[in-house]
Order: sequence, then structure tokens, then C-alpha cells
Amino acid sequence: MKVVLFCGGLGTRIRDYSEAVPKPMIPLGPQPIMRHVMQYYSDYGHEDFILCLGYKANVVKDFFLNSRPQMFADCVVTGDGRDVRLLDDSHKGWQVTLIDTGIWRNIGERLWAARDLVRDEDMFLANYSDGLTDVDLDDMERKFRASGKVACFLAVPPPVTYHFADIAEDGHVREFRSSTSSDIWINGGYFMFRPEIFDFMREGEELVLEPFRRLIEADMLMAYKHNGFWRAMDTLRDWQVLEDMVEKGNMPWNRQMRERSGHTGLAVARS
Repeated sequence: MKVVLFCGGLGTRIRDYSEAVPKPMIPLGPQPIMRHVMQYYSDYGHEDFILCLGYKANVVKDFFLNSRPQMFADCVVTGDGRDVRLLDDSHKGWQVTLIDTGIWRNIGERLWAARDLVRDEDMFLANYSDGLTDVDLDDMERKFRASGKVACFLAVPPPVTYHFADIAEDGHVREFRSSTSSDIWINGGYFMFRPEIFDFMREGEELVLEPFRRLIEADMLMAYKHNGFWRAMDTLRDWQVLEDMVEKGNMPWNRQMRERSGHTGLAVARS
């Protein structure tokens, strides 16, 4: 299936990392977080990517036009570097379509700009380019196909613990509880869509506001609940947590690594 990735946001909450690097290109270990997301989809056999670019689109384009695959794979080098043989060429079949969807567009507008590239698909995938998970994508796809719905998103618990207060008008606190004790779910991305999604959209609208409201009214929106690992890189703190995980070889979003180690990722703590 085709995978649409939204790569054009300004990433204002993580600007402390660098003004010169768009958020999808911020590295985790030796490669950008966007490539971790793409490898996740590739591990499930989805290798046809459509990247909706915007802020610093030239940086993303330069990465794909000029980077060398041997930078991210084990390899054998002979002839003083003139001959390089990859030991892992799992990304060899990737097709990457790069479209500039503008700097100031929201997620809905970026998907709308890519609509002609996915209209003829039975279904397609879409996602932010800065969130990682260990969700079983095959199971999610099976349940979405069986549902007959038009759209599906990954529902996850908040990645940090909040404390909620139930307060009366006079200031009396009726209850104080942590988010972990409540049935609270947030949008974790990892969308699945049928082409009919565009019938529920209007140009200029944000994806998860008006279009999702229409889907709900038509009973055509599905949530796939996931209690395993999920983390978005929204802030510098998020990057530090993910970078520390990569340095320790703890990457539950990497299916191949997870299967080699026998680790399910379900016990990964959120902080």
C-alpha cells in the first residue's frame, strides 16, 4: 500500500534542537526519525511512500537525492571505498515521491494535495513523520478492512501522566485522579484510509476536526486501541528519551530487531 507521510510542519516546539533541520530530519542515532518511521512501514511490506513536504523541503529532498544507503546499513567496502556491497538492502525497493505541499498548510491540506496520487488505491496509509510505535500493523489492517469503515486511527493512552481534577462551581474538589486510571485515549496517527475519505473533506480543513466529525456522524471512523509502545517527538525532551533508547539498542518500533530479541515492546515505560 502507499504510505503518505506529512513532513511539512514547522515543528515550533522542538526548534531548540536546530533552526536548520526540519523535525522529520532530526536524527535518532545515525538516521533521521522520518527514516525510522519509513523502515517501520517497510518491515510490514509497504515501500511506496509519498512525502508531503513544506518547511525546509530542500533539506528532505537533499537527503533522498544525495544520501548513500551504506550510511544506514552494514556493508563490505573494498577498493578504498570504490566498491561497496550492502549486507542489508531491505530498503532497496523503496519508491519515494516528493511533493512540495507548501509551508503553511495543515495536515488536511497536505493530504488533499496528494489526493490524485492515492485515489485509485483500494486503501492507503498516512501518518505524521515524527511518531514511533510497535503496533501490529497487519492486525490493524485486518480489523480495518473487516470494519467497512472509511478511516481508522491509532488510539493510544497519553504518553505522560496527567492529574485531572473534578471541580465544582464553588471550587470544591470532588475528585483528583491520574490519567492512568481513566479510559483516556489520544490520536496517535498511523491512519488507514479508503479513497472515500476525500468525500468527507473540504479544501482548507484540518484533517481530524471537520472531516473526522463528518465521519463520526456517518459512523465511518474506527479507532484501533494500542496499549504498547508509542511516542511522538514533539519536544526536545521527547527527542532525548528516544535518542537514549536508540543508544541502548531499545527500539521496539523496529520489527526486525524486536523479533530477533524476542521483545514484544509491551513493557516499554512511558515517561
